[in-house]
Amino acid sequence: MTGKQVHLTLNLQSTGRHDAAWKTLDPAGTGFASDWIDGIDYFTRIAQIAERGRFDAIFIADRLGGLDRTGSVRPWRGLDPTVLLAALARETSHIGLASTNPAIHGNPFLLARQIASLDHVSKGRGAWNIITSQEPTTLRALGKSAVLDAETRYRAADEFVSIVDAFWRSLPPEAIVADAEADLYIDETLTRPVDIAGEFFSGAGVLPLTGGYRGNRPVLFQAGTSRASKEFGARWADALFTSQRLPELGRAFADEVKGLAEANGRSRDELLVLPGLYVVLGDTEQAAQRRKAELDELLALEPLIGDLSDYLEFDVSGFDLDQELPYGELAGRASSSHQTVRRHQIVADAKTRGLTIRQLLFNNLSGGQRVIVGTPEQVADDIETWVDLGAADGFTINIDVQTAGFEAFVDGVVTELQNRGRFRREYEHDTLRGHLGLAASAPTGQLVGA
Repeated sequence: MTGKQVHLTLNLQSTGRHDAAWKTLDPAGTGFASDWIDGIDYFTRIAQIAERGRFDAIFIADRLGGLDRTGSVRPWRGLDPTVLLAALARETSHIGLASTNPAIHGNPFLLARQIASLDHVSKGRGAWNIITSQEPTTLRALGKSAVLDAETRYRAADEFVSIVDAFWRSLPPEAIVADAEADLYIDETLTRPVDIAGEFFSGAGVLPLTGGYRGNRPVLFQAGTSRASKEFGARWADALFTSQRLPELGRAFADEVKGLAEANGRSRDELLVLPGLYVVLGDTEQAAQRRKAELDELLALEPLIGDLSDYLEFDVSGFDLDQELPYGELAGRASSSHQTVRRHQIVADAKTRGLTIRQLLFNNLSGGQRVIVGTPEQVADDIETWVDLGAADGFTINIDVQTAGFEAFVDGVVTELQNRGRFRREYEHDTLRGHLGLAASAPTGQLVGA
């Protein structure tokens, strides 16, 4: 292999990343429309395609909570992500399986046991994608009303993960002595009991299984672009999902978080940066553009205008959609909300590419992530450019329509990267930690000097 190796993970959507993807599929083709939500055979097929493409991992970007507007206009993922991934572990042999679970809701002991169990049943392929979201549907479903400010939220998350990590370390492999003559299976003197009464969460005892397969902690993923999120990720995460739209912004983000990792006593290479990339493919660039346009035409315009206005914190509904954004008015509107970074990314991308408001509406379909429309060769070029610039270690791929769009990505983009020596042809490891090039040992999350 030549050049820095690319890492690829898949954001496992139900019918695809495009909100109109389901409209292009025939429910009768799967036997029942809800197969997209609760059909294990459907998700098994996607997971096996990802494994055929030698992806590092698949993850399910779950949103904890009841049905909301998004779920009422397109198929959503209803299955519990950890349960689904545990089932997929039996249908695959190499690919990593990352479950999204919150770190500000729930119970640290239960979460520690759940993710450790996933890692054991998958033989070292389990991972936790840490989220700290507080959507209204989540709070209502959990019977909560208080919204934590950013500083408090990440303080609570840090405490939650600290307790989870302590439980994962509470039963080290060496404590399992299995001494038949002494009638002793676990030597309690070698355990590390947890006894933490924190500001937000508490926990005590010893986890009834080792914290990860063969003594290695499960891989941790995390997403976020705020300063507090980056500091949190630099302490705990092995890989960061993010949403930079321009390579210079991606490189600045990567430099910052890897520098923060170093400040925590870690190597820069121990923290991978995997921006989201929403891909629409065609045999020619024109064919790819037609494919996207045909999907876009299936969407109602008004909700897109509302979504873009929310992202920008600026109402665009009264402007000519075939003109560029009113950058002068946008520049005068500072914001201190958590969407500031995303807003900056969207505006910078639109200005750089000269997009009209209408074009921007249909380039924001991935929740603020970067959209690329073109041939497999063009997408491979783009991926190489970002990795070689240090703007990414790889990408979290979003597919327009499952499963056809993903098969095209594996057969096209992955093959192209393999031919260039930038991506594996075969798995060299059996564990997710091995795929990602991470050491067997894992960071404790403890700040240097603390």
